[in-house]
Amino acid sequence: MIEQARRHRLAGLILFILLFLALLFLRLIPLNPGRVVWPGPDLAVCLTLGWVLRRPEQAPVLLIALLFLLEDVLLLRPLGLWAAIVVMGTEAARRREQHWRELPFMVEWLRVAILLALMLLAYRFALALFFLPRPPLGQAILQFIATTAAYPVVVGLMRWPLGLRRSLVDTETRQR
Repeated sequence: MIEQARRHRLAGLILFILLFLALLFLRLIPLNPGRVVWPGPDLAVCLTLGWVLRRPEQAPVLLIALLFLLEDVLLLRPLGLWAAIVVMGTEAARRREQHWRELPFMVEWLRVAILLALMLLAYRFALALFFLPRPPLGQAILQFIATTAAYPVVVGLMRWPLGLRRSLVDTETRQR
């Protein structure tokens, strides 16, 4: 029984890594060379938040930090800044996962949108604090809107093809 639970956790961990790397690969492919008018959603953040709120034991904090650090390196962002902000955001969501479990999806979506807005503000504040170049505010707001709109789609795809639903068992009970 314990071996099967460990195997299930490892399979979920590997699936999360593969999906994250596939999304990163898609971001690196130059599908539309030239100027981008409408920035796309950050699907990696949607995937990570959705996974943390559904299976927190399959997305450890160190893995999230390493994956987003890799994304920072490959996308030429300030090294570790977005990774640190995502880790703080996912850990805030992970702490509240038990309370969000019984709530309807619309409330979860609203809370994730607020969390994404706070993460965006923290990122822009840190960039301004260290006098680093910031993307235009309009593009950042459009990306926030696109990411917030993409969250239900990502969660729906996590639920339907992958079968990843909210856990009904308490996290502490799972770890025993």
